[in-house]
Amino acid sequence: MDLSFVDGLKYDENGLIPCVAQDAETGEVLMVAYMNRESLKDTISKKLASYWSRSRQKYWVKGESSGNTQEIKEIRLDCDKDCVLIKIKQNGGAACHTGMRSCFYFKVTDDGLVEDGVKVFNPEDVYGA
Repeated sequence: MDLSFVDGLKYDENGLIPCVAQDAETGEVLMVAYMNRESLKDTISKKLASYWSRSRQKYWVKGESSGNTQEIKEIRLDCDKDCVLIKIKQNGGAACHTGMRSCFYFKVTDDGLVEDGVKVFNPEDVYGA
């Protein structure tokens, strides 16, 4: 597959492009992360989501520690080619490093911010203390 189009996308000043991970079956948005050229090319060719960690400043394959991998079903780009949408099968049930199904588990209500999500695993059991 010709991946030359990846170099023509609009990356930020750090060489990163935002990526939205969405459950391919339900449409639920599971997480937002960032990709660089290498991680996007690997995601396309290997059919497993790979990202660039801004906090750790390193490349990572989603689920390499937890087993909660993201199998690629479809990849789309927005009209400006500055954002990636990946439709995935979330293996292992949790997208969030906190053990929650989705990273978007906080809900704004009239009473303030409430936790509203499904806990799939205990992060201390998976990543250590």
